[in-house]
Amino acid sequence: MFANLFAPTVDVSAHCDLPCGVYDPAQARIEAESIKGIITKVADNDDPDFRTRAIIIKEQRAELVKHHLWVLWTDYFKPPHFEKYPQLHTLFNEATKLAGATGVKGEMDAAKADELLAKIDEIAEIFWETKKS
Repeated sequence: MFANLFAPTVDVSAHCDLPCGVYDPAQARIEAESIKGIITKVADNDDPDFRTRAIIIKEQRAELVKHHLWVLWTDYFKPPHFEKYPQLHTLFNEATKLAGATGVKGEMDAAKADELLAKIDEIAEIFWETKKS
């Protein structure tokens, strides 16, 4: 037991918590498309039970959008990416805010959903450019 405590350590590093190597902005986009669909359906439905369920699901999807964006921002993109694409930090900040309480999570605004989808598309374009390198 004591031998293990004093054994030499080995330094390891990984780009994420579990280095699976699977990243794709499509995950965030699918959730954002779901949000836009929910906003549209709620606008056409007066049933209070349906509306309540839809809003709960929309808010869950918004959290998933933020989660998928944060994984890309913090685990996939590295300093060389941010040097080559200096707008990345701003894009991620704006996109996660659009997914948050002041965006689609807190409002039933299809225009904000469109803005979120556009930001995700900008991030995806840069993501796929980095995959070519």
